[in-house]
Amino acid sequence: MSSACDSCAHKDGCTSQDTCEKKNGIEKIPCNEFSDIKCVIGIASGKGGVGKSFVTSTLAHKLAATGLKVGIMDADVTGPSIPRAFGLKGMLEVNENDRILPAVTEGGIKAVSLNLLLEDESSPVIWRGPVLSGLVRQFWSDVEWGMLDVLLIDMPPGTGDITLTLFQSLPLDGLVLVSTPQELVSMIVAKAGNMASMMNVNILGLVENMAYVNCPHCSEKISLFGDDAVLLKESAEAGIKLLDKLPLDPAVTALVDSGNTEKVETSDLLNNTAEAITALL
Repeated sequence: MSSACDSCAHKDGCTSQDTCEKKNGIEKIPCNEFSDIKCVIGIASGKGGVGKSFVTSTLAHKLAATGLKVGIMDADVTGPSIPRAFGLKGMLEVNENDRILPAVTEGGIKAVSLNLLLEDESSPVIWRGPVLSGLVRQFWSDVEWGMLDVLLIDMPPGTGDITLTLFQSLPLDGLVLVSTPQELVSMIVAKAGNMASMMNVNILGLVENMAYVNCPHCSEKISLFGDDAVLLKESAEAGIKLLDKLPLDPAVTALVDSGNTEKVETSDLLNNTAEAITALL
């Protein structure tokens, strides 16, 4: 194989050679003939526990409320939480086209998740990386998504095998990073952003989750994790702009945890993030 790409300007010595899809024989997986997806957006984080799935589910609800046709691929296969956020139960079915049919929420959001393929959602998934990576590829190629304006991918935390598979194999139109304001997390966000840049994935920006809590007595904003200056500084240095800040709201959290995400009032949530995504349509 030639050391220079046939289809681009990557020559010998280019720092992008190791991740160049054409050079390394990595091709984007085509969607099937039963799916027409306009825009694919990954929701990612450098580490777990920062509310990535919360952002994915509430963002899907917000976009769907504007009339867009929205789907969610729950690619966080070792910790899938999208079904519970929308109160989805039961097993996914296969139709006459031998395609997996996504579950559909009351608001019309389509979703696939490993938890909708297990008889018991609490069963642990003790699979090795290549098997899990193959599963998320099937969520793209073997699901009959129909027509979607936006497919949100709830990505696994970190920069491991499945994340790499998604970056390499799926035609991502953009990536939204999620973080809390802690200094340690800000460094990990920069790592995730650098990985996306290396894989030539367009980073739309950062959502700062759990940025503050509103005092129930005086409405003062209380920063639970301290000042977010380090997070914003390191994000800016990595070329990642801040899209939205989300509060920690126990009432909203309770709705999502009880499967009632589509009852969350999103008029003041994720406005810039939704705008950045709709601008791609």
